[in-house]
Amino acid sequence: MRKNVFLLFVVVFLLSTVLFAADQERGSANIILYGGNWGEVSFPHHIHQEALNDCTICHALFPQSAGSVQDFVTQEKLKKKQVMGQCVACHRKLVKEGKTAGPTKCRECHSK
Repeated sequence: MRKNVFLLFVVVFLLSTVLFAADQERGSANIILYGGNWGEVSFPHHIHQEALNDCTICHALFPQSAGSVQDFVTQEKLKKKQVMGQCVACHRKLVKEGKTAGPTKCRECHSK
């Protein structure tokens, strides 16, 4: 009996550790992005992860590190409005397909 309880405890512990580690790899639920003169952009990261199921769609362009967009802008590694262009293009495509989409107008994302 004690052996079964111990074994159950070990299995639950290992499973919870794996699930916690997997959740940590998903990153923040919401990320505040550099938005230039128009103000910061609150980016619902978790919604995009669930909708896209392919991190490379965004992370082929944007590294997975805090402040990377602003760093790239400062280093002139991103063209002006390249980040916004990718986001808005995807949202507009979804709207044309009649699907739920994110904002397509400046002030719907940027806030000062």
